[in-house]
Amino acid sequence: MSDIQSAFDSYRDAVYAKDVDAFVGLYDPAVQVFDMWGVWSYDGRDAWRGMATEWFGSLGDERVGVEFTHVRSEIAGDLAFAHALVTYTGLSAEGKALRAMTNRISWVLRRSGGAWRVVHEHSSAPVDFETQKTILQAP
Repeated sequence: MSDIQSAFDSYRDAVYAKDVDAFVGLYDPAVQVFDMWGVWSYDGRDAWRGMATEWFGSLGDERVGVEFTHVRSEIAGDLAFAHALVTYTGLSAEGKALRAMTNRISWVLRRSGGAWRVVHEHSSAPVDFETQKTILQAP
């Protein structure tokens, strides 16, 4: 668990720092990401870098706090999978919480060069059947 927890911690730290290089360094060059925002699929680390550059650049002086809960993982040799609930909290320059949302994240990871790299990521949130609105707060 600690090896995979380290990947989650590195993700959290890279997002908070708005460090594009550290963020995309967590991903395999051939990663495929099924993100829940606007794009059907990001294919390859360069495409994912473009998303991260745009995301972090759009924040201005704000930061994003990331908290993972209900983390589960399993390692089998040089492959692993993990899933969690992830809460993203928009923070003012002074550290005040401005807004938050929670979604689900699943990773498939491969150990490469002594480090775990995400080869597939899928993020999602349930949709309310009656309203057709995405549910961005965990029960």
